[in-house]
Amino acid sequence: MLTSPLALADAPKALGLEARLAEIREINRFIPERALPMLLKIEGEARAGSVADKADMLAELCVAYQKVGRNDQALATCDELIAFGRREKNDAAIAKGLVRKGYIKYAQNELALSHALIWEAERHALSTDDVEVRVRVGVSASEAFAEDGNFPRALEKMQAVLAYTRQHGEPVHMVIVLNALTRLYVQMREFDKASESLAEAYVAAEKINSPGRMATLKGTEYGLAMDTGQMQRALKAQLAALSLERSIGAQSMVARSLVNLSDYYLKLHDYRNALAYGTQALDAALAIRDETAGATARVNIGQAYLASGRIAEGKRAFEEGLAIYEQNGDKPELQSVLAEYGGALERAGDYPGAINAYHRERTLSNELFEKRRQKAMLELQEKYDADKRQRQIELLERENQVKSAEIDNRRLQQRIWGLLIMVFALVTVIVAMLYRKVRHANAQLHEKNQELKQQSVRDPLTGLYNRRHFQDFMRTHQQLEKRGVGTSGDEMVSALFLMDVDHFKHINDTWGHGAGDAVLIKIAASLREILRETDMIVRWGGEEFLAFLPAIPRSGLDEVARRLLEGIAETRIEYGGETLSAQVSIGFAPYPLAPAGQPLPWERAVNLVDMALYMAKGHGRNRAYGLRGFSGTTQTSMEEIEQNLEQAWRAGFVEMSIVTAGWQDLRASA
Repeated sequence: MLTSPLALADAPKALGLEARLAEIREINRFIPERALPMLLKIEGEARAGSVADKADMLAELCVAYQKVGRNDQALATCDELIAFGRREKNDAAIAKGLVRKGYIKYAQNELALSHALIWEAERHALSTDDVEVRVRVGVSASEAFAEDGNFPRALEKMQAVLAYTRQHGEPVHMVIVLNALTRLYVQMREFDKASESLAEAYVAAEKINSPGRMATLKGTEYGLAMDTGQMQRALKAQLAALSLERSIGAQSMVARSLVNLSDYYLKLHDYRNALAYGTQALDAALAIRDETAGATARVNIGQAYLASGRIAEGKRAFEEGLAIYEQNGDKPELQSVLAEYGGALERAGDYPGAINAYHRERTLSNELFEKRRQKAMLELQEKYDADKRQRQIELLERENQVKSAEIDNRRLQQRIWGLLIMVFALVTVIVAMLYRKVRHANAQLHEKNQELKQQSVRDPLTGLYNRRHFQDFMRTHQQLEKRGVGTSGDEMVSALFLMDVDHFKHINDTWGHGAGDAVLIKIAASLREILRETDMIVRWGGEEFLAFLPAIPRSGLDEVARRLLEGIAETRIEYGGETLSAQVSIGFAPYPLAPAGQPLPWERAVNLVDMALYMAKGHGRNRAYGLRGFSGTTQTSMEEIEQNLEQAWRAGFVEMSIVTAGWQDLRASA
């Protein structure tokens, strides 16, 4: 059908309403700008038709409005469909409306609401015998679990949908489910299983002769090939997808394929082709008003420009893409792009720009980290409350059983006085059992409380203290007015060391996030070996670690920094048959920091250490920059120093130490 675009406008006229809607549904999947006027043309006829026809028309109208960027009309149409389904008590119509509303909320970055709508849609879909609805909603429910990080549940759902489709579905349903299963296996890094399901999907696609479906499978093959390092296979698959998409006029798919090709050539450092495809992708995205594809195309163009030495043009393209991500509220993607931006600027030699980008990324990272921490705490609290409610229900049930037994006892007392002693003994036994169970329940509650407390102060991946514990500690931590001196006569101080893993994104991109987790776990273990038991080690966020060292000679700070640099660099991480290594950049300072004799709050001290860390990043990585003290503070202010630490250092207002692995260079000023 999709092979002949000219026939699409005329063919439905000769068909019944149900058949026309089925054909428009397939067109809508790939060419919504062509499907929308066709839907509007039959809207009046469908509204006057059967419940099923009206529901199908509204569902496809909702999809078309969303895909052409008219989200307000899409939401209104979905709400109308849901209300219509509830009024008609038609679960299939309700499920269609809910799942499509879930798609819109996903596009608007309201992930939790999107998942809730899709899972509610699944409950309605399972009560129908509509194969189309059950297959499509089932796939969406599985994908929602995967987006939530629950891959076992997602796989269980997807396999159930596949089994149902094998029994009841058509070849097009098999293509839909097998394609989704392939993507899920890729997410789970199960590449052999992904290849098997993709091969079966290709067999099913041959039966329906749909260029659009075949293009979708080629796009999935591109992702699988890229993740497994098969670059030539990836290029061949994406070019085939692009050719099929252009043959049917699927402009939104064309834009995204062009973005993928631009990204492909960036990975190969072929910046000429990357720029060419990025420019084509931007033109295609602008033509259909696809902001997301346009933003990604701009970022790719920016990377190509920066790598080619066209700094101003590259920064302008990057900033335009970042503005779109920020406007859409896609903060995780914005954080990732900022990290890429900083790396690209650093490689281009624009170190001030790179430091600024890293600061923006770090600020956003801290914000997202805090939100994830709050979400985790809420989930733990909800789990605790659910357990508490369940225990209360069980106790009430037992109480009701006791009351029922007492009523029966009174009746028996009226009939047979001779059984009084036996009944009394029975009640005593029951009460004793209940008392023991209550004591056991209380003991379990205490154990759960202790477990919850431990989880609230520890990072689940590394077992180190988390940021919240450090913040609580510093709020109550009292600095001693007299620190004393060490055995060598040196002043004893506390110290802050902030470490960031170098090129951590490269580790994740090359070996996967599992390798990144292995690196973080191994570095945490190395830190425990290098530092003392009395030192507090904190997972500060992402790939950052913070160490608070009490009672250390002031002259020994540089030596600690050197041990950390060399100890972590010597650490070997075994992962997937590969031996990996990692290095860190470090910012450090004695604590408290007291310019002009006035101690700074710990938050400002950590901020200065963070700025020293970024100086280490900006000056080559795998080194440590430490604050030794301040001078000439009457000629400047702490606010100006905190605004630009490097400038203050070079102006002679800050004394710094520079430490690299194997040697030290202590400097009083710039």
